[in-house]
Amino acid sequence: MGELGLPLPMLAAGAGHIGEQLIALGGAFLAAGLLARAGRRIGLPTIPFFIIAGIIFGPNTPGVVLVEDPETLALLASLGLVLLLFHLGLEFSLGEFTSGGAPLIKAGFIYLALNVGGGVAFGFALGWGTAEALVIAGAVGISSSAIVTKVLIELRRLANPETRMILGIVVVEDIFLALYLAVLAPFLNPDAGGLEAFLLFLRAFGFLLLLFAIARFGAKWVGKLLDTPDPELLVVLFLGLAVLVAGTSEELGVSDAIGAFMVGLIVAETAVKHRVEELVLPIRDAFAAVFFFWFGLSISPDGLAAVALPVAAAVVLSLILNPAAGIIVAKVNGLGRVAAVNIGTTVLSRGEFSIIIAALAASAGLDERITPFVALYVLILAIVSPLLASKSKRVAKILPKRWFPRPSGAAGSTAR
Repeated sequence: MGELGLPLPMLAAGAGHIGEQLIALGGAFLAAGLLARAGRRIGLPTIPFFIIAGIIFGPNTPGVVLVEDPETLALLASLGLVLLLFHLGLEFSLGEFTSGGAPLIKAGFIYLALNVGGGVAFGFALGWGTAEALVIAGAVGISSSAIVTKVLIELRRLANPETRMILGIVVVEDIFLALYLAVLAPFLNPDAGGLEAFLLFLRAFGFLLLLFAIARFGAKWVGKLLDTPDPELLVVLFLGLAVLVAGTSEELGVSDAIGAFMVGLIVAETAVKHRVEELVLPIRDAFAAVFFFWFGLSISPDGLAAVALPVAAAVVLSLILNPAAGIIVAKVNGLGRVAAVNIGTTVLSRGEFSIIIAALAASAGLDERITPFVALYVLILAIVSPLLASKSKRVAKILPKRWFPRPSGAAGSTAR
């Protein structure tokens, strides 16, 4: 018998399983880091290289396979997503959001109207079926919160005036997801009644309202819960809170990402905000890399050629609708053409939600072309969006100056 009262063969088997998981995790870190470092040397962002590393060393590609089963890294990948959105919440002032809420909400609705509306039309134009059209609308119409966050951080644009509009779009999108999934549920699961889907939406919306109320009125109590002079204990406490609320959000039908964002929003109103910001950065960067690597593991090259033309059409549509949304949002808020391009290119990325909805469609037995379609579409935009965002000043020169009267004040920094 072992020290814990378990048979020695069982302990040995467990140790072997743990060893495989550690090899997978270490290989993921190393492969993603080395590939991204090569990309950095030629001036490219890290995100697409983390994803490509997952494709190259995953189970769907010939050659060296570091991770046979993506589920090995699923929990750690979820932690990466949670930390990305938690940090974004920390950077986002609740006071600014409440004082400027109407413009932010308007920005979100402008984006959704163009992109989800265009996605619905495109989905029906493909002729794959009604349920498939609605799935495709969500996949091509909703940006990736995780990639948007990473682009803003990597390009050091969190303090830019247009970033508030980008965050408004992301927050409205994440809140919209609860309603969207409720509407989609009967199509993905014919056995689910309309009342069940409606109750799920109400529960999710109520949970979000509760978190917002805590951020607005109860942040000082959260601050007391977290406040400790010991950095080690502070890390344990804020990680526990972020992960707990994110998991609860997921169970209630809300995106775990928006739950983590709301926790960050709450902590941002406490006295420990700046200490938490400093401590979370290295953890966030490490597990964000795992998230994007894991995302690459889900992409299979098989079947991609068959959907190349529909994907090309979807990419062109997104390259039209996202900049259009950026231009409209910038003009409505008195921002310049660089800000317009920053908005349109940053929210162009697609990622975790598109993959999730494709998996739901596959499990529901919908058209098998959806999975390779979403995978190739997401990969292209995950590369194109950060590249265009990093070159926004050059791209902005395409837009006529007369479209953007020169703004004054804070917006002037992106007026050109």
